[in-house]
Amino acid sequence: MKRLGFSEYEVKAYLSLLEAYPVNGYGLSKVSGIPRSRIYEVLSSLEEKQLVFKEVVDEATMYYPLEPDLLVEKLRRDMGQILSHVESFTKKRYSAKKEDQRMITITGYEEILSFVELIIKRAQTRIALSIWEKEALSLSGALQDAAQRGVAIKGIYFGENAPVEGLVYHRRIDRYLTEKKERHMNIIIDSNQVVSGVISRGDQSRVSFIKDAGFVEMSEDFISHDVMINAYSNKISGAEKEAFEAFSDQARRDYFDYSKEAFEAWNKK
Repeated sequence: MKRLGFSEYEVKAYLSLLEAYPVNGYGLSKVSGIPRSRIYEVLSSLEEKQLVFKEVVDEATMYYPLEPDLLVEKLRRDMGQILSHVESFTKKRYSAKKEDQRMITITGYEEILSFVELIIKRAQTRIALSIWEKEALSLSGALQDAAQRGVAIKGIYFGENAPVEGLVYHRRIDRYLTEKKERHMNIIIDSNQVVSGVISRGDQSRVSFIKDAGFVEMSEDFISHDVMINAYSNKISGAEKEAFEAFSDQARRDYFDYSKEAFEAWNKK
């Protein structure tokens, strides 16, 4: 009730009144622990909110609570009206089309997952992602719901049991898990917003949320390239696969300018 905007005294008064009604202000002050100097102010506020009603009986003013089921229905109705007004007003203010290049930083593992789950639930057409098994399992419910409502889900998966179809398994996963010290996350919603960053640092995990078109395109290219490489590797076998992986390793060596010794050490992982 406090999260819905009621003060601590209002909560105490209403809950005590549920057990003690009908009761006068003095009696409610005693059972609720609210000071007598404040009780009538609190009751007046609850009356204005239509949570408390009063009746004069033999010159004594007695108070009654709104029944709990009616309270919940009233709050649900009032909150629905408030949210409707907020949605209408904010959309009007936000209606001007302009490119949003802000980068918002979100920190904390649970906070990041909560935010990602929220934007997944808002996805309308497409979700592209590069995600590790631990985070995918935490978000599996939201991803499955998105798939069921027709949202296309594509991307690369670092793990063994993908929660939804459409994800390509990253090849040589045992070696990759040994090599990498951090888990990253890259999620694109409806080709217009991206969450990207390192997710494996607990409360120190940090990701960026951005709607910049250039950043979205770069993230799409990153995921699509990873999908192409791994889809091809997963398709071939035998000598062809060995040759492909050897070529990939050599390309990696050239890119990072590994010395012979460093490359051999990396290649033994």
